[in-house]
Amino acid sequence: MAYFIPQQKHLTRHEIKKSSFIGIAQHAANRDEAMRFLADVKQAYPDARHHCWAYLFGSPAMPTGIAMADDGEPSGTAGKPILNVLQHNQVGDVMLVVVRYFGGIKLGAGGLVRAYSASAQLTLESLPVVDQVVMEQLQVRSDFKHEQYLRHFIERHHGQLIATSYSHEVTLALALPAAAVAPLHALAGSMGFTVHTAK
Repeated sequence: MAYFIPQQKHLTRHEIKKSSFIGIAQHAANRDEAMRFLADVKQAYPDARHHCWAYLFGSPAMPTGIAMADDGEPSGTAGKPILNVLQHNQVGDVMLVVVRYFGGIKLGAGGLVRAYSASAQLTLESLPVVDQVVMEQLQVRSDFKHEQYLRHFIERHHGQLIATSYSHEVTLALALPAAAVAPLHALAGSMGFTVHTAK
C-alpha cells in the first residue's frame, strides 16, 4: 500500500490554440486542505476563465476520497479528465487544479478533454514526489526481557515508538510500516509476546 505523495507545490504551463493551461498540484490529505488550496489558486489567478480541479486521497489503487469539478467548462470535459489522470498514476493525497485562460479559439468537447488531460499529465509527470509509507498502529505486551529487542526491531523497520507503560509486563504502543507487521507477528509466535491492532 505504499505510494507517492507530492513533495511540494508544482506548476506547469502549456498552450493549445492560444488558450493557456496552468497545471498546479499540491499535497492534500483531506477535503479542507484541498479546498484551501483551490481558494489560494483562485486568488493567485483571479482573472482566469476556469479553475478546474480533481483530488485523490489515500493510495491511487484504493483511494479513500475522490472529487472533481468542471468550473464552467462543458460537463465531463475538465474535472473528469484530470481525475482520470490521477487515478492512473502512482501519486496519492494530491489536489490538482488546471487554470485556463481562454485564447479566443473554441476547442470543442474532445479538444477540451485532451487539453485538460495533457495539462494534468504534464504536471504529474514532472511533480517532485516522496514515498508515503502506510503505518499501522499496534500494541505489544511483553516480558521485560524482550523490551530492548522490540525497541531494536521498531528502529530497524523504520517504525515509531509512541508510548511505553510498565506493570507486571511492558506495553509498547507503536506504529510500523505495513510490510513489517507480519514479521512482528512471526516473532511474537516464537518469543511469546502478544501483538494487537490499536483501537
